[in-house]
Amino acid sequence: MPKIFSIVLFICSAILLQGCGPYSFTGADINYTNTKTVQVNYFQNNAPQVEPGISKDFTQKLQDLLLNQTSLDLVTNNGDLVYEGEITQFYTAPITATSNSTAAQNRLTIIVNVRFYNTKEPLKDFEQSFSFYYDYTGTSLLVGSKLEAAVDIIFERLTQDIFNKSLANW
Repeated sequence: MPKIFSIVLFICSAILLQGCGPYSFTGADINYTNTKTVQVNYFQNNAPQVEPGISKDFTQKLQDLLLNQTSLDLVTNNGDLVYEGEITQFYTAPITATSNSTAAQNRLTIIVNVRFYNTKEPLKDFEQSFSFYYDYTGTSLLVGSKLEAAVDIIFERLTQDIFNKSLANW
């Protein structure tokens, strides 16, 4: 009796799982039979206020995210999926003021323009700007490790938004 139950359970499970189709825990909607490679070109910093090193950091963060959340191979040319663009804005602005007309809270904002090309499915190509921000108190300066941490938080969100737009069919 237990052997028959095991066989029936196995067959039911196989039928159920077959109907679900391919699933990715990251939400990526990639046809791996014809899409094998990803290319991330260097994102130049064209912002009026230039912060040294963020171009390299952003490019690396996007590459790392794509390698960690997909099974694609990173290539330097002729990629099946191609990301390119530039950092267009990097600025700090006050968002709230005190009674002394000083900033009570500031916001660091970074905007990245992205061009995505899917050589296997050109209808999925797009060009879009992505932005995110980091708020901090007006009494502190955003320099050194505090600036690095803020930029890292912003880049984490930007790269995830880019991934979701380009590869997650949400």
